[in-house]
Amino acid sequence: MRKVRRKRWFALVLLGMVLLLFYRSNWLGRVIYPIEYREEIEQASAAEKVDPLLVAAVIRVESNFRADRMSPKGAVGIMQVMPDTAQWMFERERFRSYKLEDLQDPLKNIRVGTAYLSLLHQQFLHNQVIAVASYNAGPGNVNKWLSNDTWDGRLETVEDIPFGETRKYVSKVMYYYKKYREVY
Repeated sequence: MRKVRRKRWFALVLLGMVLLLFYRSNWLGRVIYPIEYREEIEQASAAEKVDPLLVAAVIRVESNFRADRMSPKGAVGIMQVMPDTAQWMFERERFRSYKLEDLQDPLKNIRVGTAYLSLLHQQFLHNQVIAVASYNAGPGNVNKWLSNDTWDGRLETVEDIPFGETRKYVSKVMYYYKKYREVY
């Protein structure tokens, strides 16, 4: 009887130590919250001066890192760039050689999506929450919400966003952003 108790106690202590090891390490977090296309994200983020973990969080919510994704509304690729937004971005010097078909290429999609996110970030004075909301709902809608005091642009008041899809989107992106910051 004593040997059985001792073995159980030893097994529990060993299990506790293993769980503590995984809890203290980022290994498990990286399994649960992987970042694919990491090099491409880091390159585009460095060029655009945007936090690569925020870009990864946007990608996680937009497509879950699936480059072949196309939304029912017509958004394309890994960052789910809308064709009209892409055409507008293609007017910029460094994207003039891009075509809509290029959005199927993860690297080019990440470059365009990250550049757009950067522009939104600048437009909204580096407020990540507002930039993320704009990425989903469009800057026109977000400007309207901010100017008529529908929403104050804070994560704490995300429930004030009139579009349910955008409320959920902002919450999810900021959730993954927080997790990525903890793990990476």
